[in-house]
Amino acid sequence: MDLNELSAWIAPALLLMALAGCVYALLAAALVGRFAAQAPTVLAADAPRPGVTILKPLCGLEPDLFENLDSFCRQDYAGPVQVVFGIQNAADPALSVVQRLREAHPRLRLDLVVDASQHGSNRKVSNLINMSEKIAHDVVVLADSDMSVKPDYLERVVAALSQPNVTGVTCLYHGVPGDRGVCAQLAALAIDVQFVPNVILGTTFDLARPCFGSTIAMTAESLARIGGFRAFKDDLADDYAIGEALRAEGGTVAIPALTIGHACVDTELSGLWRHELRWNRTIRNVDPKGYAGSVVTHAFPLALLAALMPGAGSGALAVAALALACRIGLCLRIERAFGLSPHAYWLLPIRDMLSFINFTWSFVSGAVTWKGHDYRVVADGTLIPEHGLGRESRATSV
Repeated sequence: MDLNELSAWIAPALLLMALAGCVYALLAAALVGRFAAQAPTVLAADAPRPGVTILKPLCGLEPDLFENLDSFCRQDYAGPVQVVFGIQNAADPALSVVQRLREAHPRLRLDLVVDASQHGSNRKVSNLINMSEKIAHDVVVLADSDMSVKPDYLERVVAALSQPNVTGVTCLYHGVPGDRGVCAQLAALAIDVQFVPNVILGTTFDLARPCFGSTIAMTAESLARIGGFRAFKDDLADDYAIGEALRAEGGTVAIPALTIGHACVDTELSGLWRHELRWNRTIRNVDPKGYAGSVVTHAFPLALLAALMPGAGSGALAVAALALACRIGLCLRIERAFGLSPHAYWLLPIRDMLSFINFTWSFVSGAVTWKGHDYRVVADGTLIPEHGLGRESRATSV
């Protein structure tokens, strides 16, 4: 079979997938609007508010760290609130941020655990294990350090957790690029125009069972029943694994109709590439068939590939233009549904090409870089450190 004959088969297949991606984008836009329009779950004004412990594992002085953590300290919530910060290195500059928060919120219970103990290959989970002895309340909320929330966040999360048959709550998130340049804007586009609609469409049709580090809320009793954080000490997708364990308790993991902010801090393409490669390989390990099938969501690059085939004609370019128009329409719909700031739409074709290349490369190997440490991901989704882990046991609680 010569090149022209091969192209006669490949180009139509690529265009068919691209058209399927256009339909996908239009359907996702409709479902995003329906999701965002849901009436929020609320607690009765006179209902008791259970005490909440917020767990914040920290590692390094991230951009906007104080502002992100401060948003969790400024909650309009009538019940008792405790925030536990966990640090694994006594010289970590995040310690100074915790001190600033204590000065800014003298009446709020802010606990700090400094403990270098490692319990498995997942360093974040080791940090959580070290922090867990400080949990003082009935509701536990785990949230990554790069998230920012509105003052009604805890009220809405606790309300969702209080619903019948709910054993956990997680939250969608949107990108917050700040003024950090083009790479941060590209990162925000990946979250807002790819991640958010994919999750909403996947959960609508029961094709996905997500749980995100943006928020995982559960009762302390449920956390104990699933084996505590120690049960997830070697998992790359620890968030997903916790969600599956909570569902195994006989309930669901609810997703309230809101998004919280995720700080997009990459200022160089290499950092953005590594982060997105880790995310893609995590998803690939969690749901390999669904991940492979998501190739149709890359409609614009698929149509451009078809246009490069011999004899493809102008039809392929027309499909590429249609795909790009659908992406812009989806982006506009998401911005309006969640009240987000407008994106730089000229970056969308660059964003789509970068995503497609990263998606393709994610099948090459299982190597990931996480917080400066290199790992291999084995078939069951667990992490194998490339250079081993120390097992220091110095601990300080203050």
